[in-house]
Amino acid sequence: MSSPVLLPYLQSYPASLQQQAGSLLQSGKLGQWLLQRHPQPHQMRSDKALHAYVMGLKGEHMRNSAALAKVVYDSKLQLVYQALGIHVRTGKNHGGKTQSRHEIRIGSLFKHAPESFLRMIAVHELAHLRESDHNKAFYQLCEYMEPTYHQLELEVRLYLTWLDQGGHRLWQVAGEAADNAA
Repeated sequence: MSSPVLLPYLQSYPASLQQQAGSLLQSGKLGQWLLQRHPQPHQMRSDKALHAYVMGLKGEHMRNSAALAKVVYDSKLQLVYQALGIHVRTGKNHGGKTQSRHEIRIGSLFKHAPESFLRMIAVHELAHLRESDHNKAFYQLCEYMEPTYHQLELEVRLYLTWLDQGGHRLWQVAGEAADNAA
């Protein structure tokens, strides 16, 4: 009998779902399932394109929220500790007044992922402009901006599980895959 697969990204999900994911993973079909659900990567490869994309979401759903000073891909994010992206709020004191500065940093792993994954992460980080905690209001805001937020979060976690268990990047551009193999 094979030993159960450890699924750190899925620990908060029901045991039945973890068993399904473990079964797909052990049979080698999880990557194929993800590719069927999300066949194409997005085209926002540069920080400038990412910034425009996130600002578009912000303009569509959160016009009156705090301004964003920076939106970038960050290769230094450790997915286990800082999840998929981070929202950074820094305060600067100028003449007795404190000014907040907001930044969104998204793990560079998601430069080559489906647009729906990028959208879920961007929505999550944008929601932190209004709600700092992961509470009911936070998740309601995420669902307002992306109605399939919870399903997409699960699928992103399944992709991280795929990678964690030795799977290859599914949406990597062919030229970059050859560069990384060399």
